[in-house]
Amino acid sequence: MSRDDLVRGTAVVTSEHLFIAGGWVTPTTAETIEVISPHTERLVARVPAASVADVDRAVAAARTAFDHGPWPRTDPSERIALVRRLAELYTAREEELAQLITTEMGAPITFARSAHAKLPGVMMRAFADIAENYPFQQTRSGFLGGDVLVEHEPVGVVAAIVPWNMPMFLIVAKLIPALLAGCAIVLKPSPETPLDAYLMAELVDDLGLPPGVVSILPGDREIGRHLVAHPGVDKVSFTGSTAAGRQVAGTCGAALRRVSLELGGKSAAVVLDDADPADVADGMLVAGLMNSGQACVAQTRVLLPRHRSVEFLDALVDRIENLTVGDPFDPATRVGPMVSQRQQHRIRGFIEHARDQGARLLTGGAELPDTVDRGWYIRPTVFADVDSSMRIAREEVFGPVLSVLTYTDDDHAVEIADATEYGLSGSVWTADIDRGLGLARRIRSGTLGINQPYTMDPAAPFGGVKNSGIGREFGQEGIGAYLDTKSISVRAAPTRGVAEQAISAGTGDRAERTTP
Repeated sequence: MSRDDLVRGTAVVTSEHLFIAGGWVTPTTAETIEVISPHTERLVARVPAASVADVDRAVAAARTAFDHGPWPRTDPSERIALVRRLAELYTAREEELAQLITTEMGAPITFARSAHAKLPGVMMRAFADIAENYPFQQTRSGFLGGDVLVEHEPVGVVAAIVPWNMPMFLIVAKLIPALLAGCAIVLKPSPETPLDAYLMAELVDDLGLPPGVVSILPGDREIGRHLVAHPGVDKVSFTGSTAAGRQVAGTCGAALRRVSLELGGKSAAVVLDDADPADVADGMLVAGLMNSGQACVAQTRVLLPRHRSVEFLDALVDRIENLTVGDPFDPATRVGPMVSQRQQHRIRGFIEHARDQGARLLTGGAELPDTVDRGWYIRPTVFADVDSSMRIAREEVFGPVLSVLTYTDDDHAVEIADATEYGLSGSVWTADIDRGLGLARRIRSGTLGINQPYTMDPAAPFGGVKNSGIGREFGQEGIGAYLDTKSISVRAAPTRGVAEQAISAGTGDRAERTTP
């Protein structure tokens, strides 16, 4: 691909190959995916669409690589070294990636550089550091005498499916732990954002992994369903909507296949009465509107103390009305377009329904922003007088739309924060850290921040409760999600019966020894 032509918009960039089993191959069909700029609404790229036969070929290669190849049996230190090398290759192309992300899904270029492009390299290096100290092997003294060897082994062939909103970040969150664990992986990026996945394929190709360890196949939902149900797959790692996650879970449950799900959110930012309105307003620009509101962790429910709600609202609306909305390649832009016209229409429906249900529109609305005359844009929008029964407060909008609810005391704030089927993210804003921590511990959510949105720190396990998912990514837990646990009991040739040994085992000292 000529990436310069793509970014300048001077040509439609095409690719004719898929990355399967560590090499560039001709697809089995002529079907293609068209990538449309959400800013200009013009075609910018065309890439092959993987077919069922392409998936079968990739899974078969991954199966061979895992069952018979060297990769699962390499020492963890070798896998760590390769991931560090991948991080070096990646860092050299960060700016190129930022430009690709802004082109294909409309992320403002400043956010594309700081989050979409910078964070994946940080994640790679962090995962390598975590793996250095991961207890892949342990020796424990058994209660019944002898030793117990506990070994963490790669789970097998992994099917990884990532959405369009943070595509490279989520590719790395699945690909790197799987590689460090010793798995083979077939990765399906979203059809809306295949271009960054092609860049990762190029980097993996340069890395020189054994054949079959990595395949990357852009495709539609049918291809995703086929991959999830494939009998050659041992584990599925899926990030996407809760509705799709239920289908993935059902398929994996029927096959007794391991599954990790990172799904939707409707997170709350709880503002305590001792917080500073200006600080909270600045924080909500990130917590609620990061990535133009297209984030599963977006805290789109803002909970304000009733007796101070006016001053908090005034500060929030003032900040939002002064945001620059428009061309995502303009460094001043804070809110870009939605990824697709379908998403734009869906969000407009939420806005109109909220008004019909009695929510009070403070700023924004369903019309195009004044700064643009085309593109899939939504005005940054704030509703007040929202209650937990309204659709705007219950369902994930996935756009730059905030709902403000008020509460009377801390107990009421927790009640409102938990009045959702989701439990992914959240935050508490306060001058009293102890009070904030106490409140955060009461909210049923997998991740929270105090005076900040949840920041996706690689050391912090990430995932949700309730309908926000199953399992955790990042931290040691993120590597452990791609490992199986095996225990081997070892003792010298017995001189007494097992029952007698058990009785006499008593309370002797037990030890645990870890081998990295």
